[in-house]
Amino acid sequence: PFLAGSPEGRARVAAQVGRACEEIGFLIVQGHGVPRELVEQMYDVSRRFFDLPLEEKMKARGAERSRGYGPLGEEALSYGLGQAAPADVKESLYEGPMDVPDTPYFRGPAGAPHFVPNLWPERPAELPSVWRAYYREMERLAGYIMRIFALALDLPEHFFVDKIDKHVSRVRAINYPDQHEAPQPGQLRAGEHTDYGTITILKIEDAPGGLEVRTREGEWLDVEAVPDAFVVNLGDLMMHWTNDRWISTLHRVLNPPRDAQLGTRRMSLVFFHQPNYDALIECLPSCQGPGWPAKYPPVTSGEHRNRKFAATTIAP
Repeated sequence: PFLAGSPEGRARVAAQVGRACEEIGFLIVQGHGVPRELVEQMYDVSRRFFDLPLEEKMKARGAERSRGYGPLGEEALSYGLGQAAPADVKESLYEGPMDVPDTPYFRGPAGAPHFVPNLWPERPAELPSVWRAYYREMERLAGYIMRIFALALDLPEHFFVDKIDKHVSRVRAINYPDQHEAPQPGQLRAGEHTDYGTITILKIEDAPGGLEVRTREGEWLDVEAVPDAFVVNLGDLMMHWTNDRWISTLHRVLNPPRDAQLGTRRMSLVFFHQPNYDALIECLPSCQGPGWPAKYPPVTSGEHRNRKFAATTIAP
């Protein structure tokens, strides 16, 4: 209804999205235009990478944590909330912006840490081309969603465009393997956390041990895998921008039941949308007023991301 609808239909979609962002911070997006074949290719090449021997996967591991392979035991997302917990039971492959221009904004001292070259595995050989195509589709979809957000917040439709036109978003495939041994006390596939950026666009599989989100009332709810749909959740920067009018919801990925530990492998495709590194995130004009002061000091997108990254990494 938004992409091809009338002005009235677009306004109706924006109002529905705004209510969901206030109440739960999670959305199910259908009619997005992302080819099903491309999603299937992403799952296929990523799954084949994770099936490689560990020593080969480690060849795609670099010094920069947000690029290349991340093995089991590297990350504990609950650390970002100040909660001590065992490492999450997952491995991942992480890549960032594609085809970065060779100009000072991107390659200079301020930009270079956010535009680190991607570290591609040698196999599968077609993985880089599939990931590039998927990244472009996610980039397009995120742009549309941010336009909907602007209307939902009583802002001009293109309000966010100049804040995301050089975005530092990342795409990640996460593999939650079968658990042959019982996890440690308090250990989850992904500990409870919020995401850091504006939005996360997530493709999930229907397998035991899935995603849960926590409501404002503190209740944990299952997120079902809807065919041909994406799950979209708000990140901390959107909550910051909206002065807590919208919510960046806590979520986690549970372990499968102990009586179903085998055949429970689960894989997710994740696009973390992050504004331009120098975009200033400060309270929006429609989210403050008399008796409703801004709660958060202004912060750049890059500064916020770096702090969160540092908080969730387990030292070697």
